[in-house]
Amino acid sequence: MDDIHLGLLTIKVGVGFVTLFFIIIVTGKTSIYQLTPFHLVFVLLLGDLLGNSIYEDRMGIIPYLYAVGLWTLLMLLVEIITLKIKSTRSLLVGNPAIIIREGKIDRKIAQKNKLDVNQILSLLRQNDVFSVWEVKYGILEPNGQISTLLKSKYQKPDKQDLNLPEELVDLPTTLIIDGEILWDNLAERGFDRQWLDNVLASTGHNNEKGIFHAEWNNNEGICISPK
Repeated sequence: MDDIHLGLLTIKVGVGFVTLFFIIIVTGKTSIYQLTPFHLVFVLLLGDLLGNSIYEDRMGIIPYLYAVGLWTLLMLLVEIITLKIKSTRSLLVGNPAIIIREGKIDRKIAQKNKLDVNQILSLLRQNDVFSVWEVKYGILEPNGQISTLLKSKYQKPDKQDLNLPEELVDLPTTLIIDGEILWDNLAERGFDRQWLDNVLASTGHNNEKGIFHAEWNNNEGICISPK
């Protein structure tokens, strides 16, 4: 009897895992910050459905598959509707709203979205903005985050503003992780083992075994984090 329960439990867990993985691929929601209120409620309810169904032996695999499949189908249907019919997006997904304008919080927008001042300030600090006065426009996104456009005098100057020459931007390449050489990355850079040994020796390392992480950048050279 226990073997039957364990087998059913294994199937349910496998189905639940595949379902969640499938939903992530289809919707492209790989981060919690990408979830709109609708997606968050859907995922929470799906998790609750899976959790309750998995440990309920009286629910067979057919009703379980039906419940999970129906819930997933409804979610995908809503996704398609919001993509095809623009008028449904504001209802099901939400629209961005300007919650800060010229350094002043729009009280009506804040109340409509159930946000108090402390929550707004916290969202700003997560964007490295520590004063509402610095914000020219603050847009409350459907996922609850605030995108900011700072007033010109609070914006960080770029090289164009300072009339500085452009420099070649080079993407760092990881060469060693936890004492193991990433040979594909090494070859992609056009390097070989002899080159790596010479570079490591120049930094006082006899081999890669004592290195936790090492990356190469043409501008900075090699950066090593020892174990």
